[in-house]
Amino acid sequence: MKKIKWSDLIIFVVSAELVGALAGLLAGNSFSFYKELTKPPLSPPGWVFPLTWAVLYALMGISAYIVHDTDTADEKKRSAFIIYGAQLAVNFFWTIAFFRLRSIGLSVGVILLLLIMIVVMIRRFRNVSKAAAYLNIPYLLWTIFAAYLNIGVLVLN
Repeated sequence: MKKIKWSDLIIFVVSAELVGALAGLLAGNSFSFYKELTKPPLSPPGWVFPLTWAVLYALMGISAYIVHDTDTADEKKRSAFIIYGAQLAVNFFWTIAFFRLRSIGLSVGVILLLLIMIVVMIRRFRNVSKAAAYLNIPYLLWTIFAAYLNIGVLVLN
């Protein structure tokens, strides 16, 4: 088993967390907007979202570190990191579309694109490391749930 390069791991986790933090910062007062919406059944309270996303971003960062630290061919790693970065950008934009722009229809399109990108990312990560791929399963499941919520908000509002 390889020795963990703690500084690299921390950089990957903090980088992923910063994407979420910056999106949240740029989104503005999202809790008041969320409270105003009619929400579908199974909607969690607003405080659940930042906690869940903090865990998911950490898992993304850990999985990216694992990909980075493998002895796999650079081309496979590069392919994995291209989709990783792209899905992080789309993830970031979803927060802006939903909370800042308050464009629920646009955010539905963005989250559906994000779901596709997460699946592709998991497949590319699996080509490098099964562990890295499996760490993103909670992210995929949560995003499926978030898509349900997003579509429900669109229909109900």
